[in-house]
Amino acid sequence: MTTTGHILTQARTTRVSTGRARELAGRAAVYALLGVAVVTVAFPVYYAFAGAFMGPSELSSYPPALVPHSVTGRNFTGAVEVIPLGRQYLNSAVTAGAITLAQLLTSVLAAYAFVFLPLRWRAAVFGVFLATLMVPWEAVIIPNYLTLSEWGLSNTYFGLILPFLASGFGTFMLRQSFRQFPAELRDAARIDGAGHWRFLWRILVPLNKPSLAAIAIYVFLSAWNQYFWPLIITRTAQMQTLQIGLAGLRDAERADPGLILAGVVLSLLPTLALVVFGQRFIVRGLTAGAIR
Repeated sequence: MTTTGHILTQARTTRVSTGRARELAGRAAVYALLGVAVVTVAFPVYYAFAGAFMGPSELSSYPPALVPHSVTGRNFTGAVEVIPLGRQYLNSAVTAGAITLAQLLTSVLAAYAFVFLPLRWRAAVFGVFLATLMVPWEAVIIPNYLTLSEWGLSNTYFGLILPFLASGFGTFMLRQSFRQFPAELRDAARIDGAGHWRFLWRILVPLNKPSLAAIAIYVFLSAWNQYFWPLIITRTAQMQTLQIGLAGLRDAERADPGLILAGVVLSLLPTLALVVFGQRFIVRGLTAGAIR
């Protein structure tokens, strides 16, 4: 019995050791794959920042230099001289900020109506509202362009902003979040004399800040990176956004590709800041309505 028990103990120990070894090997494989993915995604961003501070000789060297040996800021000053970078940066900031605020406002009001107001055929209307998400943006570009041009709004901030004042995505996200609000608290607020407007802005909106932050980040990034609509609705460099202005740097690309990288770095700074500092809001906001 003692010999048999000893053999069983050794077998059990061997199985435990084998299981641990497999677990460690599995973790190592997962970490290795994640490391490869991180390098694949992060290297272009790193090289853009590194190349923006390199001189023409370093950028054209073979094999290419991965670290700037002599840091220079001439690429940034050169980019400002080639295009009106400051004005285009302002145009992008104004356009993206206005679109973000407008979509937050319209999404909050629409989601509140779909959840708390006794609308007739509410589900059917919401279905039609969501169907707008299935319409490709390319299908409405020409009607929007003809309409705004007829109104004399081309090459203006209004022309850049008006087609994006509302979005079905934000309304859907907030509707899912608003539906999690306890009905008892809504009844208590109504008993205390809180009307729709006071309940919405004093109680509901502050309690749904993660969802609002996630939508704001998503909308701002989408508006900041727009290219095709600003390209066709603007005519002068003074009204073009930063993404369009970066295309103007291609004329200097053969002589000095550092100008392109400097412009790309300036364009990346707001988006990187939003992703880094707003990541927790994105995760919390997107998962807020997942469980009911």
